[in-house]
Amino acid sequence: MNKVLIPNISNKEIKILNPWDSFTSNLKQIEKISLITNTHNLSRSLKSFNSEIAKINEELIDKSQLVIAILDGSDVDSGVASEIGYAYANKKIIIGYRNDFRLSGDNFGATVNIQVEYFVKKSGGQIVNNLSSLNKILQKTIINLKNNIAN
Repeated sequence: MNKVLIPNISNKEIKILNPWDSFTSNLKQIEKISLITNTHNLSRSLKSFNSEIAKINEELIDKSQLVIAILDGSDVDSGVASEIGYAYANKKIIIGYRNDFRLSGDNFGATVNIQVEYFVKKSGGQIVNNLSSLNKILQKTIINLKNNIAN
């Protein structure tokens, strides 16, 4: 993600809001939690921390006009699938990026889970399988967003 994907899509027109970046600022909190030996206290601390991380992710989606969802894996990650559903419900454009050779669709007519694919396409986005295609659809989407704001 940090070595290939983000450097390939970064440009002056895009501000990337990466949920994984929030972990950097939470490293001390993660280290503190990892030292807890009492199971009850550990569970309570993790529940609170999990909620903080999820809230940060929600806020990043809310701030975005466009979501790029990584669809790799034998099945789309459940967190990514829920983010896609949330983004779609909040009228965000979703571009799915799947650079995984394995079959993952519910049938031969689907690239991934049919509901995930439906939300991606219905949002005005599409699923792409290489960086060149991702950049093309990203640039086209940015132009469309600018035109919609201007109108």
